[in-house]
Amino acid sequence: MRIIDLSLPIYSGMPVYPGDLEASVNLIQTLRKDGWNMHRIEMNAHDGTHVNVQIHGVENGKSLDDYPLERFCGPARIYNPLIQMNKDEGIIFRDQNLDKEIAKRIKTAKPRFVGLSSKFEFDVDIEKDLLNEDIILFERIANTEHLPETFYFYAMPLKIKEGDGSPVRAFAVVV
Repeated sequence: MRIIDLSLPIYSGMPVYPGDLEASVNLIQTLRKDGWNMHRIEMNAHDGTHVNVQIHGVENGKSLDDYPLERFCGPARIYNPLIQMNKDEGIIFRDQNLDKEIAKRIKTAKPRFVGLSSKFEFDVDIEKDLLNEDIILFERIANTEHLPETFYFYAMPLKIKEGDGSPVRAFAVVV
């Protein structure tokens, strides 16, 4: 078994969506002074490697609370134009972005989830369209160049009450 880390690091000044507040990670207590080290993290729920759920772009959509953890993991494959998408597998885009034609295929097949390499950004209209169809979307997945064609994908969100998205620690398991 091999595990491939698919998460971007979280740090002060990390890249964020243009116009969003910067993320910050600051040491606020130290072992020497306070008896332990403690960092404070301030960031948007959609910074770094993260998941988007329906309420992120759909009025009265489902929030993180409405999904079982099983929806954030499972068998996955790398997208290529010839694959047959299905509801039991996730699709990860490694080498290209989504366009409207691919989005139509996704809406018809309704894969378990869709993930996008950190090299690309979802088009806002396509993202909202897919969220409207209740397709879970992962963004800024790192190290996709190390993924084989098929693998098991895991990316668990924080348990944010009524959350529209969350940072995730994403990884692939290759058997």
